[in-house]
Amino acid sequence: MLRAQIQEFHASYVRCIDADNLEDWPSHFTSQCHYRVTNADNERDGLPAGLIFATSRAMLEDRVSALRHANIYERQRYRHVVGQVSILKSGLQQVECESPFIVARIVQSDETSLFATGVYRDIFELGGERLLLKQRIVVCDSSRIDTLLAVPL
Repeated sequence: MLRAQIQEFHASYVRCIDADNLEDWPSHFTSQCHYRVTNADNERDGLPAGLIFATSRAMLEDRVSALRHANIYERQRYRHVVGQVSILKSGLQQVECESPFIVARIVQSDETSLFATGVYRDIFELGGERLLLKQRIVVCDSSRIDTLLAVPL
């Protein structure tokens, strides 16, 4: 049942991003959360910096606001495919899991390319009406991003 809840969470999470409904994206996180996008080499070496780094839902909301009103970037859309969930630890208050992902990027010219692959390393808070992310570390397989990482993964 928990696995099904996590898979439903992923469906809702990526639907927000893929449908350009970014204002709803931060609602998938607890108010005090950790969201970081990094690469496998930095994660392996324990380097905490990330391409995107936030420590609260308010920071995620600010990022969306900046995307909408301040940043200039090539119009693009994403299409996420999230793989099977591996539950690593489960307790009464939280669950720790990993899920592989693939993201395609569609640019304004309608060209589609493989943008990123990697794994979501998540800690979900349990006990509320629905699952919320306490922590999501997005570990990209490659250290190379061919464009500005504007939209969250």
